[in-house]
Amino acid sequence: MALVTVRAAAERLGVAYSTVKRWVHSGHVRTTRTEGGHHRVAEAEIERLLARQEPEDTKRARPARPDESIGGLSARNRLHGFIDEVRIDGLLAQVRLRVGDQSLTAVITSDAVRALKLRRGDDALAIVKSTEVMIARPGEWDARDQPARRKRSRRAPKSG
Repeated sequence: MALVTVRAAAERLGVAYSTVKRWVHSGHVRTTRTEGGHHRVAEAEIERLLARQEPEDTKRARPARPDESIGGLSARNRLHGFIDEVRIDGLLAQVRLRVGDQSLTAVITSDAVRALKLRRGDDALAIVKSTEVMIARPGEWDARDQPARRKRSRRAPKSG
């Protein structure tokens, strides 16, 4: 698997370096990181992106942003990524979406997977609509699982 720099990938794709960097940070482009933290793009990923490019005439007909076609939807939490895995079992399907360096799993109907023609490597959009969102800090769970133990100091009553 040959890896190239982001700049070389941008040249091969015919887009600006800043565009590919934006795609990398939004999860649109899969990369490998070097020990120094630099992104490298696999040749297979460049081929995937080249295959998805369309002629200039059809690009004008498309919305500028991938979620503009669902602009009337009230959900505000939209996560752009690509499909890492699709598993269908009977009536339900499990879809794992890669968003940046994070993974999100959704269980939807197998009919929806077929209707949307979801395949591994496709760009996708996760829309989160919920009445509650929980937030935690890493490492805080262990402290909460343990009962609080406080030492009580016994002081002599103040005289006075």
